[in-house]
Formats: sequence, structure tokens, C-alpha cells
Amino acid sequence: MGITDYLDAGDVAAALAQCKAADSFSFKQFCATSGLAKKSSDTVNKIFNIIDEDGSGYIEAKELKFFLQNFSSDARELGDSEIKTVLSAMGMSDDGKMNATEFQKLVSA
Repeated sequence: MGITDYLDAGDVAAALAQCKAADSFSFKQFCATSGLAKKSSDTVNKIFNIIDEDGSGYIEAKELKFFLQNFSSDARELGDSEIKTVLSAMGMSDDGKMNATEFQKLVSA
């Protein structure tokens, strides 16, 4: 299953449109617009597992780069400054990792 199996396609499209320009990504805004912030813990964990492409149990900076492409294959990559902003929201360094619990907190913040 893909992320769009859990979220409304129109909401995802609206969220992607809001951050189409470089350096315009806001994790909090994206989660709100896409409907991710309103999903149950179980659904957020399922989405976490999709984003955790290597199955390590963590979303790492290299996986955050392609965060938007998990929602649509033609979406842009996140820039380094956007990745740093997401990682710092969890108090992590540039080479940090985000586990499912941290992802859940960030999504619902």
C-alpha cells in the first residue's frame, strides 16, 4: 500500500502544491493540509513505515530528502535547509534519525 491509500488524494495534491517552490516546505503545514495530522496513531505508523524505505526503524536525513516523493512520484526533493529544519524540530543533528514515536510527535505537533 502507498501513502495515498491512507490520505485523500485531493488533500495530498493541495499539500504538495503549497510546497512546490524550493525552500517552501513546512512539515507542520504539510501534515495539516494533507490530512496526516488528523490520522490515527496506527495510520501514522503505517505511513512512517512507507517513508522508512530501508526498513531500519528510522527515517534518516537521506530518506527525508525524498519525503514528498512518497506522496507523489513527480514531487520535488527537499533541500538541505528544509531537511535541517525538520531534523531540528526534533532536536536532532544533520545526521540524526527519527523513530516512529518521534515522527508521531512531529506529525501531531
